[in-house]
Amino acid sequence: MTRQLVIIGNGMAATRLAQALVERDARQFSITIIGDEPCQAYNRIQLSPVLGAEKTAGATRLLPAEWYSQQNVTVRAGETVTAVDMAARTLQTSAGELGWDELVFATGSLPFLPPLPGITLPHVFAFRTLADVDGILAIDGPAVVIGGGILGVEAAAALRRHGDSVTLLHRGNWLMEQQTDAFAGEQLQILLAERGIGCVMESRIAAIDERQVLLEDGRAFAASRVVLATGVQPNKGLAERSGLACGRGILVDRRLATAQPGVSALGECCEIDGQTWGLVAPCLRQAEVLADRLCAIPGEDFSWQDSGTRLKVTGIELFSAGALRADEQDDVYTSWDPLDRHYRRLLLRDGKLRGVLLLGDCSSAAPLPALLGAHAPAPAEWLFNPSSTMQPRAAGQTTMTKPVLVLVGHGMVGHHFLEQCVSRDLHQQYRIVVFCEERYAAYDRVHLTEYFAGRSAESLSLVEGDFFTQHGIELRLSESVASIDREARVVRAAFGHEPHWDKLVLATGSYPFVPPVPGHNLEGCFVYRTLDDLDQIAARAATAQRGVVIGGGLLGLEAANALKQLGLETHVVEFAPNLMAVQLDNGGAAMLREKISELGVGVHTSKATTEIVRNEQGLQLNFADGSSLATDMLVFSAGIRPQDALARSGGLSVGERGGICIDNQCRTSDPDVLAIGECALWDNKIYGLVAPGYQMARAAAATLAGEAGSFSGADMSTKLKLLGVDVASFGDAQGRTPGCQSYQWTHGPQQIYKKIVVSADGKNLLGGVLVGDASDYATLLQMMLNGMALPKHPESLILPALEGAAPKALGVAALPDGAQICSCHNVSKGDICQAVSGGAGDMAAIKSCTKAATGCGGCSALVKQVMEYQLAEQGVEVKKDICEHFPWSRQEIYHLVRVNHIRTFEQLIARYGHGHGCEVCKPLVASVLASCWNEYLLKPAHLPLQDTNDRYFANIQKDGTYSVVPRMAAGEVTPDGLIAIGQIAKRYQLYSKVTGGQRIDLFGARLEQLPAIWRELAEAGFETGHAYGKSLRTVKSCVGSTWCRYGVQDSTGLAVTLEHRYKGLRAPHKIKMAVSGCTRECAEAQGKDIGVIATEKGWNLYVCGNGGMKPRHADLFASDLDEATLIRSIDRLLMFYIRTADRLQRTSTWMDNLEGGVDYLREVILEARLGIGEVLEQEMMRVVESYQCEWQTTLNDPQRLALFRSYVNSDEPDETVQRQTLRGQPQLAPFAAQGEPTLPSRPWQVICDLDAIPQQAGIGARLGERQIALFRFGDQVYALDNLEPGSEANVLSRGLLGDAGGEPIVISPLYKQRIRLRDGRQCDGSEQAVRAWPVKVENGKVWVGNQQLLARAEAS
Repeated sequence: MTRQLVIIGNGMAATRLAQALVERDARQFSITIIGDEPCQAYNRIQLSPVLGAEKTAGATRLLPAEWYSQQNVTVRAGETVTAVDMAARTLQTSAGELGWDELVFATGSLPFLPPLPGITLPHVFAFRTLADVDGILAIDGPAVVIGGGILGVEAAAALRRHGDSVTLLHRGNWLMEQQTDAFAGEQLQILLAERGIGCVMESRIAAIDERQVLLEDGRAFAASRVVLATGVQPNKGLAERSGLACGRGILVDRRLATAQPGVSALGECCEIDGQTWGLVAPCLRQAEVLADRLCAIPGEDFSWQDSGTRLKVTGIELFSAGALRADEQDDVYTSWDPLDRHYRRLLLRDGKLRGVLLLGDCSSAAPLPALLGAHAPAPAEWLFNPSSTMQPRAAGQTTMTKPVLVLVGHGMVGHHFLEQCVSRDLHQQYRIVVFCEERYAAYDRVHLTEYFAGRSAESLSLVEGDFFTQHGIELRLSESVASIDREARVVRAAFGHEPHWDKLVLATGSYPFVPPVPGHNLEGCFVYRTLDDLDQIAARAATAQRGVVIGGGLLGLEAANALKQLGLETHVVEFAPNLMAVQLDNGGAAMLREKISELGVGVHTSKATTEIVRNEQGLQLNFADGSSLATDMLVFSAGIRPQDALARSGGLSVGERGGICIDNQCRTSDPDVLAIGECALWDNKIYGLVAPGYQMARAAAATLAGEAGSFSGADMSTKLKLLGVDVASFGDAQGRTPGCQSYQWTHGPQQIYKKIVVSADGKNLLGGVLVGDASDYATLLQMMLNGMALPKHPESLILPALEGAAPKALGVAALPDGAQICSCHNVSKGDICQAVSGGAGDMAAIKSCTKAATGCGGCSALVKQVMEYQLAEQGVEVKKDICEHFPWSRQEIYHLVRVNHIRTFEQLIARYGHGHGCEVCKPLVASVLASCWNEYLLKPAHLPLQDTNDRYFANIQKDGTYSVVPRMAAGEVTPDGLIAIGQIAKRYQLYSKVTGGQRIDLFGARLEQLPAIWRELAEAGFETGHAYGKSLRTVKSCVGSTWCRYGVQDSTGLAVTLEHRYKGLRAPHKIKMAVSGCTRECAEAQGKDIGVIATEKGWNLYVCGNGGMKPRHADLFASDLDEATLIRSIDRLLMFYIRTADRLQRTSTWMDNLEGGVDYLREVILEARLGIGEVLEQEMMRVVESYQCEWQTTLNDPQRLALFRSYVNSDEPDETVQRQTLRGQPQLAPFAAQGEPTLPSRPWQVICDLDAIPQQAGIGARLGERQIALFRFGDQVYALDNLEPGSEANVLSRGLLGDAGGEPIVISPLYKQRIRLRDGRQCDGSEQAVRAWPVKVENGKVWVGNQQLLARAEAS
């Protein structure tokens, strides 16, 4: 009979109790939850992030609304219990009466409100509920937080994120006294002060009024709102009125029972042995204990050890656990790093660790609490390296403060499971230990064959940065697990470790099936599974001529591709009559065999291998039909078997043919043991693809987090390239559904085979096969998965579209929002549309926020279609106009310039634009003109287009001086060159620095010094450095085979060649290159736009990497190239990028947005699919041949040198540029102004000849002692203060000129501020940016008045 269970309270403990009861016995109780808040249960731990706008309130919900209805749990929100009748077993609420069989008090706690005058004012809030947060955020202005405990600190930091004035008042001597010592409290106060939070210690509050908080000492602090974080008290009032025994809280035993039969209490409201609980973790543990008792399940009494407290303030890491107050006999170890501000403190009592405090670096927070209370002595080394292997290893015993989650197996699915755990904060709830049998952490097995093409193990790794350290997860590499002891709850590792577990997840994957034929273990026989396997195969292939793969399935053909990449004559032997018999029908298999055979791979089907023997020539396979095949090496890739040995050792249920039996929540026959990936058997099926494994990982993590999530099977459709051949199979490819019909189309000359299988009534697509051309795969798969109606003639889906006919494929508009677009990461059409609505407007953004197309990549084309569809739906016309002056994209501008032989900006804007240009179009057109014609940048027609760096061939710095970067190809420099640079730096007082890009930067050169500095550099043999109107940075390299014992090619020599070839290039974004002399990758080539890595056979080319703010690993583009082919490929790729990229678009983003990505690029560049390969090479040659060193040209042109003056009418240096010596080098020094600069006494002052001001540009001048900027805009001359607004740099004269809506403007050189020339106001007319001065031109002379131009700004 179902009993009525009522829970008073709808907080975290109540929610966890309801979950635990449902998990144990969903039919035993009818559960009703009564909560006085009107909203769903939420995570109170996350109130601080909600207050700080780091999370939304919706993101804090504990369970989705549908969970309650699915589990028949009733929630009565916004209802208050007013009385409980224990005798009648009824309770009265604000909405009526309710009966109960079991009653649970989970009433939590109430904020303590100190008895202060003004405590009840409407702007005074507690910090306990979402309603409190809404009230606090509804009022603007200064805030005062009262209480310097953890909640007060979090509240103050959250409020400060909104930019408001925040004061924190605390009556104690230091902050967070319960969790810190005096030193850490003081450092925390400093960290908060740096954020602008005023902290007042030892404050005694007298009163609160409408505008301020008053202290007893007379001080007052402005407060439009006051937040009380002064502690909490158990909410026991209702229990006391109901007759329950109470102390500080409701008295319960260690099984959470009160003295009243049928009544329990848990969470913050209860008291056990004189102790109450204010943290969430023990309350959740109480829920488990109570659920066991209510369901009559034997279980342990409640007990709890401190699991530590973390401060939840972004950017401040603080962790505290155990005892903090030291007795006289205690030892205290401390460490303080004043630079990084990391503080560590360990308290030892009787030699045992009893207290931990970490501030700054909290990476040790995971292992240290596990050692609290340990019986082993605590060495001082734990202060720096608390090795997690020091945990107690007695079977079944644990002193850890958090339950332990052990993951066995760290492959793709195992790592995805860890990522899912982290996303659900399970790494905070559990101590996670991971056992990995291999020496490598998880890596990408989908692209395993690329390892033979030069990809490193590091580049294949799925582990980002310091994932394990950051999240406190322990990874044990090269350590396998031998057995599971479920009774003792331990795993026994091969090294003898026996860690305890509370939850165990098996992600042990599969092992390769090796047919038990005689000779299968001879030398020269391998399996194709791990990186170590691949290393062994590659070592053997180095001395082999022929290789044979046994297995013609998907993995077998992948292995054959690997052998072919290694340069071997390759053969495939398959027992079945067809290749890929599981995925393909007879027609598809026949076409695949034909195409693979043409590629030079021998295919032998219907071959039963009877034995493998060794002879003088090598190995020989003997077949049942009497034939044989000789080979030098043999690779078994004949399928996989689930790795379920551990499950068997632990007595878990396994299938008849193997596989660990799991339910929809991925639980095995032991509910505390889960299994995911290829080792798991669901509905008697093994899933051997990555996407279903990822789905299981998500379901398992959801199960552990108490969320609704399940695995209910997965689509096993697949699309891939095998030996360069497109192959796709989906659904019922074999046509085994009763009554189904099929349509087939074959294109013999192009070797294309397509087939679809439809239902008997012709209304639904059931499956299909595509060989040779899989471009229809995404459309057909979506039609099948979403049950979409077929067209009247289904065959039209696979027949080629006739010329002029309507598109045959359905648009993405027809897909439902729930259609799964990316199966690897479970991304639906709705998810992508939501991301677009949230501001993601390109493929890079979509990938970043949804992870779509970042798994196998097969869905990227469809992802892009959905993105573009949603942009159009939102009315976002994807306009690529570069600015208001040109209704064209960058690609179109390039085309117009190239085709029409346009040589100047004026020609272009006259024919295809309007106005005068701006800071967007001028540098862009300058870049395009240079890409096409590569003319001297300071020609009068080009000079107005250059920003200050390109105009003066140097990099502007914050004080208006410049850094000079002489080109050092490949970072190679002679001793004489170094001496020359040192002498020049000393002579001109330049700060010198060796950068990470293998070059030397010289900082602090004044504008007028640049020609002299460059003349000396040119005489020393240096050329114009990078970035001055050019795109290529120094090509980074190691020394390669010239010096290094590992080098296999001359990497520096190639780097020098590349740099001299491409140093004249202009591109949409800067270009970085690197060359490594071997696969040890010292030059970090795989993080560059163009990366080259040496191999024994030549060079591997990597493209479109990025090591900057959005790191991206470069893609392997081509392997083992000779130098000529390498350079030809780079020529084509760079010119194609220059032709087609958007403004300021990195190569990585450009490739992400190309439909087809790197595969499409290979077709264009390597296979010349568009037929433009030779044209691209010719365009590059024009750039290479027309290169000039701009400094050499400038130094030989007196007219151009005249532009290198700070002032057109004075040789006085800029007095605001000051220097001081620091660490033996000149550094910036502050300028102390001595009052306002004096102006000339005469009302008008002649400044210069009109011709001294360059057309459509500016130059500095002096009006008396005041620095001004003169601008020549058409026939007009304007004068403004020479100041960059918001700085002390006198550089405005070096800005670009243009117009905004016809209004002449200057764009400041440092921070790109738009300023009107006529009055010095910001472009929108809102405020004065700089002063304007009257100008007149008479007889070719420019005159400037000494009265500030005060004309009122008219609306333009």
